[in-house]
Amino acid sequence: MSNRTRKFLTIADESPECRKALYFAARRAHTLGAKVAILATYQTGDFNHWIGVAETAKREAEVAAEALLESLAEDAEAVTGERPELVLREGERRAVLAQVLEDDPLISFLVLGASVSSEGPGPLVMALARGKGLFSGRAVPVTVVPGDMENSEIDAMS
Repeated sequence: MSNRTRKFLTIADESPECRKALYFAARRAHTLGAKVAILATYQTGDFNHWIGVAETAKREAEVAAEALLESLAEDAEAVTGERPELVLREGERRAVLAQVLEDDPLISFLVLGASVSSEGPGPLVMALARGKGLFSGRAVPVTVVPGDMENSEIDAMS
């Protein structure tokens, strides 16, 4: 597989560690001549008894996820000079991630950010640490970037 077809996948959320993971992925992708992909997921509550409310909630969640993806895409493009691949899916984050990894054989690396808060590193990092895994089929190497890592430290590693 050539470097041009490899992808570094990051997961979009509103956390500061998400942006650190994205910066790391963008720097590594740029250095290796690879691509960046960003996955955003969204879920809506159970409003089945009010169809109009359910549709409105779904659309609002989707619009918020799209806005987040656009913001992150700008950050990645500033580093790589190329627009990243944006993936938007409805569903529970772990299940969607497993499906995306299964569907896209070009994803070669998963880059996650770890929170430095007292509440723990985050649900995906905790799932990995507990051995619960994130992968239902195809596993990929995972890099966990500390949320308090400075960009200059990431630059030095790239």
